[in-house]
Amino acid sequence: MATSATSDQLLVVIDPVARRTDGESVRIAKDVLSAGAHTKVCLPEGPEEFARALARRGSRRPVVIGDDRALVRAVSLLHRQRELAGCALSMVPVGGALSVARSLGVPTGAVAAARAVLDGVVRRRDLLVDESDGVVLGALCIPPVAVQAPAVEAGRPWLRTAQSLVRTLVPARETSVPAPRPARLRVEVDGVTLLDLDQPVEAVTVTPGDCGLAEIEVRPLSVGAEASPVRAQGRTVSVSGADFRYRADAGVWGPVRRRTWTVWEGAWGLTVPAS
Repeated sequence: MATSATSDQLLVVIDPVARRTDGESVRIAKDVLSAGAHTKVCLPEGPEEFARALARRGSRRPVVIGDDRALVRAVSLLHRQRELAGCALSMVPVGGALSVARSLGVPTGAVAAARAVLDGVVRRRDLLVDESDGVVLGALCIPPVAVQAPAVEAGRPWLRTAQSLVRTLVPARETSVPAPRPARLRVEVDGVTLLDLDQPVEAVTVTPGDCGLAEIEVRPLSVGAEASPVRAQGRTVSVSGADFRYRADAGVWGPVRRRTWTVWEGAWGLTVPAS
């Protein structure tokens, strides 16, 4: 379901990593937004200032300029304040990790994304929420797969600085990614066991759907002939077993022995292009 993004009063929150990694894209986005709406610009230096800026938004529509981590941080804050239902978010993706924003339909160019903020529509989306109030916007994967930075970035001092800054902003429970290995996990969907501990698994993926149901795919570890993936839909997904880590959106979490995710239907709104 989509509705028009009506407010012309914008709170533009510019993530510090975006300012340091691509100041030119930030400037372009800010100019386009300022030309099309009344804007208040905030330049938080850390998570606390980021949270205060969102909390003091008043009637202004929040616009995050930053990467996937910044978007997840904004959704997490609003969810914990139970203000997601009445607050549509907009985003101008700037930074290195933009796969979640791209998968959600947000343009990755500064000009196109800023114009979508001004002229786009708000699309309601499902959210995965775990028992500790953690949120997942896109897919989660067990075990996590390491994401390698492109080789051309290895010698860039500004990138190393940005990566160092990211590490200071990441919550303590996020962890590094170990080498993937087969796992023995129990996967339950709406209380029904989909796969049990006696069958080692290669991967589990869970993705929010569009109608209150999550899409679950379990890939059993194949021996000899390739094993077919097991697929299901459900409102709750529980994974338990030996300590495991998982990648969700822009971070890696764990280790945990059990985690349950519940689908919150239409829990949050994101502005995307009208067509």
